[in-house]
Amino acid sequence: MKDQSIYAIELENITKTFGRIVANKNINLNVKQGEILALLGENGSGKTTLMNMLSGIYKPDSGTIKVDGVPVSIHSPEDSKKFGIGMVHQHFKLVEVFSAADNIWMGTEHTGFILKKDRYNKISEISNKFGFEFNPKKLVSNMSVSEKQTLEILRVLYYGAKVIILDEPTAVLTVQEIQKLFDVLRKMKEEGHSIIIITHKLNEVMEISDRVTILRKGEYIDTVNTSETSEQELTDLMVGRKVNLNIQRPVTEFDRPLLEIRNLTIKNDEGSNAIEDVNFYIRGGEILGVAGIAGCGQKELCEAIAGLRKVEKGQINHKGENIVGLAPKTIIEKGISMSFIPEDRLGMGLAPSLSITDNMILKTYRDNKKTPFVDRKTAKAKAEEIIKKLGVVTPSAETPVRRLSGGNVQKVLVGREIDAGPNVIITAYPVRGLDINSSYAIYDILNEQKKNGVGILFVGEDLDVMLALCDKIMVLCHGKLMGVVHAHKTTKEELGLMMTGAKNISEVNGKIAGIAKDSRIQNAEEEDNA
Repeated sequence: MKDQSIYAIELENITKTFGRIVANKNINLNVKQGEILALLGENGSGKTTLMNMLSGIYKPDSGTIKVDGVPVSIHSPEDSKKFGIGMVHQHFKLVEVFSAADNIWMGTEHTGFILKKDRYNKISEISNKFGFEFNPKKLVSNMSVSEKQTLEILRVLYYGAKVIILDEPTAVLTVQEIQKLFDVLRKMKEEGHSIIIITHKLNEVMEISDRVTILRKGEYIDTVNTSETSEQELTDLMVGRKVNLNIQRPVTEFDRPLLEIRNLTIKNDEGSNAIEDVNFYIRGGEILGVAGIAGCGQKELCEAIAGLRKVEKGQINHKGENIVGLAPKTIIEKGISMSFIPEDRLGMGLAPSLSITDNMILKTYRDNKKTPFVDRKTAKAKAEEIIKKLGVVTPSAETPVRRLSGGNVQKVLVGREIDAGPNVIITAYPVRGLDINSSYAIYDILNEQKKNGVGILFVGEDLDVMLALCDKIMVLCHGKLMGVVHAHKTTKEELGLMMTGAKNISEVNGKIAGIAKDSRIQNAEEEDNA
């Protein structure tokens, strides 16, 4: 039996630089055996870099790493595995065409039919022990995000990891999936595993962690016991100043609808209906939230409005003109801007190898017809304005986007879309993976656009945020519209019932609602006037 007073991991005076950029400076951090430690900090504060040194991706410039009280040198992921450290990265490192079991077995020193049979048994034992629902023969390409994450966790457990590092593990999970993950983590903790969670979600920090270590601008700030702190204190430590955690909802004079969706049906990539006969509208000076469990059709809806997905039936009217079938460039020119944050942040909207400045040019370079040369001067000025306004952590506007942290990539994308001056903004998961300070900066920007008469469709994950920020909330379930409710007249519990299909708007409100019954836009207008 190991001495439980010995820390599983100790980092002493760890420093890591990339050229002139100091990612970590004299960091001290320790993790007890059998505890869950949350690692908290703003985007670009050095959290992932620090953990990448534990996982063997980077090597510290100076400082000491101790495992079970013994100084060690970690030069590669294989060294990390040898010392019982496993990291589940924010962007999964899986081979899509392989099965789950094959992904787990890759990299083993021995192969053979007999061992393979034993390994199936071992996977089943681990799954049963920690309560995973898992099919080892399923192809990764057919898996949901939560299944892929389960596979990554199983893989590090399979190789005997006692220290598990999770980088933003809940960023793309539903509320139900998050609770399942937390149940697993608690069982792992009971078995003596040490768990480090990198996250920005303060409510989750308070729920799952034992202690919290805070980094700011690459430096260690403090470690506090979760039971002795609060979300407000953690925010203040993370940002370095007092932060107001109240989300504003300014009152505006609503205009007539800018965007009307009539009887819209869209298919997903498998050929089944992702959105089925849906009707709603967005007015100028209004934020309409879209709530629903992942996979309920939000992604396909956003892509259809932006002209990126075929519409099977129905109309998308912008200022009275049907835009179905128009090219994305034409839709943008009409004033509809799409800021969609997919699971792969670099998979849509930005060119990873190009600089921030050049990514500013991507949507406008065709507009300059007077000269064959692009206007980099204006683009650079816009890039620097976004960097300053949203606090993008970057050496300069000429830094390639792929070298930024995930949250800073997100800021660049959202900033660029809003800078285009649209009259309708379609924004999906705009604060996914962002720290609390950056998230509130985005909320403020959206409210500024709202006050300027812009109509905003806000697809989000956090129902508390949606209730505070949005004017109305549209609820989808399996591609069908369950209803549209006023944010100040509903609750998170009612939204949850509608999201799962347990109730529709007429049952929640105890009255007949036109949106749920025949989904006619004029009925929604009658509800607004009621």
